Amino acid sequence: MGTTFERSSMKELTDAMRTKILDLEAARDKQESVNSSLRSEYDQLKLESQQLAFETEKIQRTMEIEIDDMERKHRYEIESMTEKHSRDMERMTSAAGNDLQSAQRETREQISALQREHNLEVSDLVRKHQNELQDEKARRATEVEELARQRDAQIEKIATSIGNKEREADSIRDDLTQKIADLERERTMRAALELQLQQKITELFTMTSKNQAIEAQIDFLESNNQQQSSAFATLHRQTQEAVAARDEAIEKLRAEETLRRKLHNQVQELKGNIRVFCRVRPTLEDEEEENAKIKYPDLDDEAKEVVIFGAETKSALGNVTRPQHPFSFDRVFGPSSTNGEIFDEISQLIQSALDGYNVCIFCYGQTGSGKTYTMSSSDGMIPRAVRQIYGWAKALEEKGWSYKMEGSFVEVYNENLNDLLGRAEEFDKKKHEIRHDMQKMKTTITDVTIMPLDSPEAVEGVLNRADRNRSVAATKANQRSSRSHSVFILTLVGENSITGERSEGTLNLVDLAGSERLAHSQAEGQRLKETQNINKSLSCLGDVIGALGRGDSGHIPYRNSKLTYLLQHSLGGNSKTLMFVMISPLQAHLSETVTSLKFATKVHNTHIGTAKRQNKVKD
Repeated sequence: MGTTFERSSMKELTDAMRTKILDLEAARDKQESVNSSLRSEYDQLKLESQQLAFETEKIQRTMEIEIDDMERKHRYEIESMTEKHSRDMERMTSAAGNDLQSAQRETREQISALQREHNLEVSDLVRKHQNELQDEKARRATEVEELARQRDAQIEKIATSIGNKEREADSIRDDLTQKIADLERERTMRAALELQLQQKITELFTMTSKNQAIEAQIDFLESNNQQQSSAFATLHRQTQEAVAARDEAIEKLRAEETLRRKLHNQVQELKGNIRVFCRVRPTLEDEEEENAKIKYPDLDDEAKEVVIFGAETKSALGNVTRPQHPFSFDRVFGPSSTNGEIFDEISQLIQSALDGYNVCIFCYGQTGSGKTYTMSSSDGMIPRAVRQIYGWAKALEEKGWSYKMEGSFVEVYNENLNDLLGRAEEFDKKKHEIRHDMQKMKTTITDVTIMPLDSPEAVEGVLNRADRNRSVAATKANQRSSRSHSVFILTLVGENSITGERSEGTLNLVDLAGSERLAHSQAEGQRLKETQNINKSLSCLGDVIGALGRGDSGHIPYRNSKLTYLLQHSLGGNSKTLMFVMISPLQAHLSETVTSLKFATKVHNTHIGTAKRQNKVKD
């Protein structure tokens, strides 16, 4: 009764946490939308204010130019009239010299009259032009003052609007801070529930051990039956009680295992069905190039941030600056991190494949950034994942579960599928087709070699055989550059003989080909074709993730590339996906490093639907 109540309480708390997380995400999206709208309005208002000031200044300059032109025109007219009257006077004076002495006085009087008339006309013209000039100046000044008043009113209106928007933004930020605090409290409560569940499981194992001790004691007492005949009835009753207690403990343990699977999947959903980890490989001993400047601001705390510093630039004033490129992911591993530390972070995701989910883990990055070492080395993700799955499958046998495991290994080379476990001479000759069962959400490849994996040691032989067949070629970017995408597919089919449950999970571990620009690799001929196909398939991978992130209900471009079509059921909403972005620490690779991190950021900002478990009860 207590266990049922606890299970019900934990389910209610988990549902409440999921609801609050969805509310917080909606509030965060709303805040981001409001902030974006406020920034756009502020920029628009600022631009309008600048345009108004520019128009005002332009009008003032135009008015000044027009006034200057009018003044020059008036001066020119006055000077022209003065010169005309002077010439008239000279002509009249010259003519008067030939007349008689008696007409000289009359001529002088006429000249004086003309001079006075001329002076009056000039004075009237000057006053007229001065009055026109004053009127024009007054009209222009009035227009400038009106434009200035309009500009001041609009600026005041803009300032008031900006103040209101800033107060709204502050209120929304306070609300978001409160919701983040609520989320942290819910996470603490979830951790306490998980700890309580582990304690219950420990108690069940303790009860099982006690039952085994009682059975051993019973065996000892039965061997001495004649001496213990008087106590046989009591011991028989105790035996029956112990068997009943054992059966009850086993049944309770099965129920706790079902609850554990449910809580485990809910924890993984809270972390996100698509996550991105960043790993910076260490500098190799034979590398002589200069290291890039890379910082890890929170390495000792959450280890989720990495900052890439660009090359130093010097301004015209002699100031030296260095651009910074900050990035944030679900986890960042520095050069000193080991494969073991990285696997500890993804081990719970591997458990989901055993519980009946589609899981996809892939490595992305430029050539030589450490993708193959992370995935396929002797202590890489593939060997460790298989060893962990075998360990968990063995532990689940006492709960009625038995698992069948099969593996296949293929590569996508120049948009063709090659069977890495088949015969190398049949590459490019034997055609393999990808087929999807949309109801079972299951993918199969025709004529591909499928090997049973009955032990962890069998995986090592599979990896060695696939490595010998994988297409490699020399480029100027890396002496042995993988020229294809390799995909290790592990199929897990489990059956419970007691409950009748059946689960089907798939684990895809993908080592992508090196991403690099043609200008960097300097590939030619066949290498050029390979690089073009690699870049195309990686671009299609980005398009698919982008479409999933937008929640497109229509077309998802899986068919644009063999890689995305192969991983269709491991990238969509019915899967749990983890991406490793691998980067080089060298300064020479800085441009490719920033490009890889930008692509990883695009994936990190993608949200896909909830994964579904592929299980059913046998008829």
